[in-house]
Amino acid sequence: MNGAIPALGGTDTSRAWFDRARRSLAGGISSSARLTSTGPHPYPLYLREGSGARVRDVDGNEYIDHLISYGCAVLGHASPLLTTGTMFGTCTTEEVELAERIQAMVPCAELVRFVQGAVRAARGFTGRSLILKFEGHYHGWSNTLAVSNRPTPEQAGPAAAPRSVPHSPGIPPGVVDDVVVCPWNDPDALRTVLAAHRGRLAAVICEPIVANNACTMPAPGCLELLRELCTAYGVPLIFDEVCTGFRTGPGGAQGLYQVVPDLAVFAKALGGGVPIAAFAGRRALMEPLAEGRVKHGGTYNASPLCATAALTTLRALPSRPPPGGWRRRAAGSWRPCGGPPMTGACRAPCRGSARCSRWCSLRTVRRPGTTGSCWPPTGAATTCSGTSCCGAGCTSTRTGRRAGSWRRR
Repeated sequence: MNGAIPALGGTDTSRAWFDRARRSLAGGISSSARLTSTGPHPYPLYLREGSGARVRDVDGNEYIDHLISYGCAVLGHASPLLTTGTMFGTCTTEEVELAERIQAMVPCAELVRFVQGAVRAARGFTGRSLILKFEGHYHGWSNTLAVSNRPTPEQAGPAAAPRSVPHSPGIPPGVVDDVVVCPWNDPDALRTVLAAHRGRLAAVICEPIVANNACTMPAPGCLELLRELCTAYGVPLIFDEVCTGFRTGPGGAQGLYQVVPDLAVFAKALGGGVPIAAFAGRRALMEPLAEGRVKHGGTYNASPLCATAALTTLRALPSRPPPGGWRRRAAGSWRPCGGPPMTGACRAPCRGSARCSRWCSLRTVRRPGTTGSCWPPTGAATTCSGTSCCGAGCTSTRTGRRAGSWRRR
């Protein structure tokens, strides 16, 4: 439904199910995010089935689904690709193949684990407890980082030095005390907070694109500065790519912006509609997990059902480039144009395969009128027109970038 427009076929059956649900489910719902606060009815729709981009409710009304399970059902509903599943509670080949696929696509992924644990990994590696997060960024509802997601102006405190505000009653004060809050897109505040907590921070975590608050984009240079300062202060940088992973591009936001964190977390689109989560990062931070010094367990971690669904999803995504390819965004940032890259996330030479899943890490600069070889080889140098993306993999790096220049892979 959109605004106050009711479904043409009525929704009386959804209302009846909600009345029934309130007798067994707290509030009649399984997630606070499903609480009905907009729309023409004081109850949610109950969906019965979905196929592709369309869903049908229990009253038989059909809708085009723009929600796609908050980005999870990236292949559409009831994809014929997702057909396997069982549960063993032990190791499977699918989890290995899935980890390898994530390694190939995500720049920071030297090692991978399934189900979340990035904050514990960072704390175990550094031996520290404090976490710096940014005001308005959402990292899930669990206690660890459920702080200052959407505080009121009165709760938030000064803009340059926000207070740590619990997301909900039930979060212990000690948990809140372990979280330092900083305003987003504010370089001076970031420098001040990092300096004030030198040697005490276990990690800095952010949504590189603040998907849960109006899709607030990083200011030009913001992520680069964050990376630089975290390196200078010896603090692991975590990207929460639950929303951006495998949706802003094969390598997520870190591939899009070419800023590589130390750890990153993934979910939603990773499973194509099946519940699965993962975190990945530099070997040094993941080794304590590998050696068993930092504990990380779970019966359902990388279950065959979920691992196979995720593997199938990631295999399908690289074969679906956006129409027209990616286009230049703004000065200081870039997106791939659709031609084969010259290097991948592993820094290996590219063979020009259109189906290669690796994310381009080489940004080649050319200006109109410059020449250089292209992929596939043409036997002679070609002249760049600089007006559109020809799809060739440029290799010329003889010219520096200047105002009005353009980039391609």
